[in-house]
Amino acid sequence: MLRRRTLILVTAVALLGGLGGAGAQPGSSKVAFVSNRDGQFQIYVMYPDGTSDGSTVARLTTQPGTGLFPAFSPDGLRIAFVSNRDGSPQIYVMNADGSGVKRLTNPPGASLFPAFSPDGRRIAFVSNRDETPQVYLMDADGSAVIRLTGLGENFYPAFSPDGRKIAFVSTRDGSPQIYVMNTDGSRVARLTTPPGTSLYPAFSPDGRRIVFESNRDGDAQIYLMNADGSAPTRLTDAPGGNASPVFSPDGRTIVFSSGRDGNSQIYVMHTDGSNVTRLTNPPGASLNPALSP
Repeated sequence: MLRRRTLILVTAVALLGGLGGAGAQPGSSKVAFVSNRDGQFQIYVMYPDGTSDGSTVARLTTQPGTGLFPAFSPDGLRIAFVSNRDGSPQIYVMNADGSGVKRLTNPPGASLFPAFSPDGRRIAFVSNRDETPQVYLMDADGSAVIRLTGLGENFYPAFSPDGRKIAFVSTRDGSPQIYVMNTDGSRVARLTTPPGTSLYPAFSPDGRRIVFESNRDGDAQIYLMNADGSAPTRLTDAPGGNASPVFSPDGRTIVFSSGRDGNSQIYVMHTDGSNVTRLTNPPGASLNPALSP
């Protein structure tokens, strides 16, 4: 298991117990990401041309503790994220400029991996409040929490664009693989199988495909498959770990993190794996990209 992939998965388990010749660009979306360029992992945002208010990037979280796993609301006005600023890792929401921070979850247990529903009314997340990591659903204000999964350990929920399905990762059958279920937790179906593990599922904007990370060929790489799990295709072929892929809102590019140039940075490529372009640079590592609508 690669260092990059291991860092995020082990950290989670521990916390839970268009296009041009010059390279691909992620449309006009802002890219939120996590970086330790200023020492501790915090959440930053950049525009695809590399500027934000005259700077290369803008830092959004500043409180003591870490900022991890950003997720934009469908209207682009809010960002859900994880922080341990008040002790255990919990889910918070803030305005897209970093203001108006509000905590949504509370102990017992830790809460990670927030994902907004397409209508912005609900947030799926993972918590070990009932001992093992499971997928939960809550209203966007933190109320009305319900548990969706119960078998194995479960991570990385991602809504389908129509809001009817949630893709997620589970160890219920052994190694971590990608599954899909209805948003009430019913009709669970496995989409990937060994060899290797499969992580970080994300639907395409039209709901027809899922991009994900897998080490089935030895090294952590980015793959694309149909939404029913058929026709998996490998998109990357670079050492150093390739992880946490997400589609651009127009469905034409994929943003992901990779350690191919030494330490983890954010990259973008076409959906066929071509025209790979690096978006972030040292100092520090950058990971967990999330795109605004």
